[in-house]
Amino acid sequence: MRKITVALLSAAYLCLALTGALLLWRSGGGWGAGIAGLMGGLGLAFALHNLVERVVERARLDGEVGALREAHLILVEQLEKIQSKLQTLGDSIQDDAERRSEELTGEMRMLEDLVQRMSESLEERLASHAAAGPSSRHSQQSVALLDTVRQALTENRVDLYLQPVVSLPQRRTVFYESFSRLRDESGRIMMPAEYLSVAEPEGLVSAIDNLLLFRCAQIVRRLARQDRKVGIFCNISLASLSDETFFPQFLEFLSENKDMSGALIFELGQAAFQRRGSTEARNMAKLADLGFRFSLDKVTDLEFDFPDLSRADVKFVKIGADILLQQLLEVEGRMTLKSLRDIQASDFAGLTRRYGVEVIAEKVETEHQVVNILELDIAYGQGHLFGEPRAIKEQILHEADPPADFMRSTLRRRAGGW
Repeated sequence: MRKITVALLSAAYLCLALTGALLLWRSGGGWGAGIAGLMGGLGLAFALHNLVERVVERARLDGEVGALREAHLILVEQLEKIQSKLQTLGDSIQDDAERRSEELTGEMRMLEDLVQRMSESLEERLASHAAAGPSSRHSQQSVALLDTVRQALTENRVDLYLQPVVSLPQRRTVFYESFSRLRDESGRIMMPAEYLSVAEPEGLVSAIDNLLLFRCAQIVRRLARQDRKVGIFCNISLASLSDETFFPQFLEFLSENKDMSGALIFELGQAAFQRRGSTEARNMAKLADLGFRFSLDKVTDLEFDFPDLSRADVKFVKIGADILLQQLLEVEGRMTLKSLRDIQASDFAGLTRRYGVEVIAEKVETEHQVVNILELDIAYGQGHLFGEPRAIKEQILHEADPPADFMRSTLRRRAGGW
């Protein structure tokens, strides 16, 4: 329609020009023919210019429309690709969420079973102690303290504290050490020295250690989900390693979660490590086969059996800063260690590294200690100077709690509300 309109307008311009030229030619003299020709030419040129301009404009518009159509087709194609990718991503996220949900459900079932077995053992020990009855004022105090510990366990008043272990000299946090603290009914924190003497003979320390293992595993799982590559030292007692009920279940849980092996480091005291029996050594080897590492703390003797440490996959030893500095001795102008006088003090950390063991100087309290520790080429430090133990936030701790009221209900069901 637009083309027809342009053609008619151009023809009208041409007709008007020819008519004007004809009138001038008839009315004019000799010069009239020239003017008439000129008018006709101008009219024809104007008409042709208008026609060409319209054609060019039309071609330009057609080109823009074609470009828009092409861009639209490209956009539609890209949108289809994006929609397909979003659909694939949505399916992948849903599948991953379902898989994680199944994994977490399986973990919780496993851990619920661990807590159940732990609570049954705890209840049996407490019931037998109650049946014996108090025989003196000291016994009455012990029973009261045991009852406080029992209530703290069954009512889940067990807090998890973490203290940083830093690299030296950068002082960057690379590990945490975990501690458990009990709270009584008033919320007062009970230090281990307060209850260990009465709780350990009754097997409660083992129960606390097992609960600590439970929470450490869950905290490590949470940190892994956040892609935080920080290890946690977690105490494991000889009682836990030899517990025929608890350990097989815990080992099964860890075997299904081998990815935690790089972040969860089991810690034993030096004396406990040296008196471990065949059962404990065998169970430590099972953990090592899964990729888990070990650490020794409460070190009092620097004359280590390094081949034995290597066979047991002990990768860290924690030595108190005071013990290290008290061991320094100058002999013939060179610094040695009282326990290892045949080597220079600065070579001690290198000696342990040859057996795959790193030294961690713990209980570091002053900058002066740090200077001396650095001269010993020790790579890690721990102590109040670098950070005090801090309680895990309550919200995070709740995520690592055993099933709600599980231990309490088990104890009451078996002991008749004792």
